[in-house]
Amino acid sequence: MSTSAKSFPIWAFLSLLTNGVLVLAVILLFLRQQGMTALFRRATPVTQSIEALPNTAPQLGERHQLSYTQWVDILKREAEVAANKRPQRLTVLAGDSLSLWFPQKLLPEERTWLNQGISGETSTGLLKRLNLFNETKPETIFVMIGINDLIRGVEDSKILDNYRRIVTTLGASHPKSQIVIQSILPHGGEESTWEGKQKLLAISNNRIRELNQQLQNIATKEGIKYLDLHPLFADSQGNIRSDFSTDGLHLSPQGYLVWRSALQLYSEIELKQQPFAQ
Repeated sequence: MSTSAKSFPIWAFLSLLTNGVLVLAVILLFLRQQGMTALFRRATPVTQSIEALPNTAPQLGERHQLSYTQWVDILKREAEVAANKRPQRLTVLAGDSLSLWFPQKLLPEERTWLNQGISGETSTGLLKRLNLFNETKPETIFVMIGINDLIRGVEDSKILDNYRRIVTTLGASHPKSQIVIQSILPHGGEESTWEGKQKLLAISNNRIRELNQQLQNIATKEGIKYLDLHPLFADSQGNIRSDFSTDGLHLSPQGYLVWRSALQLYSEIELKQQPFAQ
């Protein structure tokens, strides 16, 4: 990349984009993870993908009141359908309520998504049910888990050990799939309105950042991908931005827009499209 390209003024690139929230996602994501070279090398397709996003905030996914066992049964049946139909570019979203409530219409359209999120899920619970989608042939598996472990007082060492086992298990079951660890998001701190606010306050956002660093180390050691979403959602105090969350823990429509843009851009630049037949 030439020197002139690297010195291209940020404000000029920002003028190409129209949504302030998505601008934040684009700039923070790529300045932190890809550097200026990757950002400007793909400026045209990145801009097009941003402009293709809806101008209005999406509706959040439905929040059903089901037991854990009922959710497991539903996810198992959905995975069986995916295994039988073998859709192109199948992508698994594995995690807790943040993944579960991701609005279906907001997920990047060029992929077929299999949502394997359960509200209140922990790393231990996710590890135990990874076999639900063993027979699927996903191109990519995105994993976000850990905040409920922290809320329940689980030690970092246990969370990290579970992550290593999750990565190992997925690698063995899906050797041709791209596995992506997504960082744990910050919480709202004193501004939180979630009913378990005191439990959130017992978790330092500095601890979450340090835990994320360890997750990145695991990804590097295991030769898999790491998507650092944390800086996209954190304000100057290190808490989740109030407009990105409904209660200091769960995401608002704008929060999902940011996550969506990160998935879109990360897929375009970092992930390789796999052949349909695996």
